[in-house]
Amino acid sequence: MAQLRATRLTDKQYTRRGFLSNQLPYGTPQRRLTFWIGIPFLFFLFVYLVMNSWILPSITRHGTEFPLPDFTNQALTEVQFSIEDLGLKHEVTSYEYSPGKEKGIILNQFPIEGTKVKQDRIIKFVISQGQKLLPIPNMAGRSVRQAMLDLEATGLILGEIAWAISDTLPERVVVFSYPAAGTEIPLGSPVNLMVNRGRATDFTYMPRLTGLTLTEAQNRLEDKYLKLGIVSYRTDENYLPETVLEQSESEGNELDVNTEIDLVVSSTE
Repeated sequence: MAQLRATRLTDKQYTRRGFLSNQLPYGTPQRRLTFWIGIPFLFFLFVYLVMNSWILPSITRHGTEFPLPDFTNQALTEVQFSIEDLGLKHEVTSYEYSPGKEKGIILNQFPIEGTKVKQDRIIKFVISQGQKLLPIPNMAGRSVRQAMLDLEATGLILGEIAWAISDTLPERVVVFSYPAAGTEIPLGSPVNLMVNRGRATDFTYMPRLTGLTLTEAQNRLEDKYLKLGIVSYRTDENYLPETVLEQSESEGNELDVNTEIDLVVSSTE
């Protein structure tokens, strides 16, 4: 008679064995929590680490940032090759007049120098249009006072006044300017005038003395056949000592020769 094999229901109880069965026996709450919560958590953590360490950096080029150079005060035509070599792009956002800056010079950039950027970043520039040029108005036949007003309205200033003597032209009017009318010059530049004195020799025009030293002002008055009058002092530490702060007659006023001009001069005491 064949011998019967022992089954699971023999004297020794059958025990299931599997993954972590010793630490987490089957049927226990700990095992269910581990498999329903712990393992999915570990899986998502693994996916996160892979994404953050390899996949995302390859997409966003993380770690390829570099500090942006300073392109200001350089010509745009000269830095274009450097911008391309760095893998950057650029665009001009505006043009501005800038005294002392040649046309085409970069005035400002965004982002600013030192900002960490990546390739393909667009750098925005403000470009200089150079010095703003203004045409000299035609002042022939006008009085010196009116010529001054015309210059100020244009954005220019009165320079030196020279004299012409002519019996055929109206007296005490502008004969011509130099540079000539219509010439374009930078904003704020002085324009010199040639004024007909005619036959009269007993009048002159008041020069600008403010900002000059007292000695320079006195020499300028003598050149215009004027005399130095009363000199008073005023404490003003913004100017060097004996700098002319005020003059008793306005620039361009028609005066008799030998008129005395009073001055207010700076003092540090």
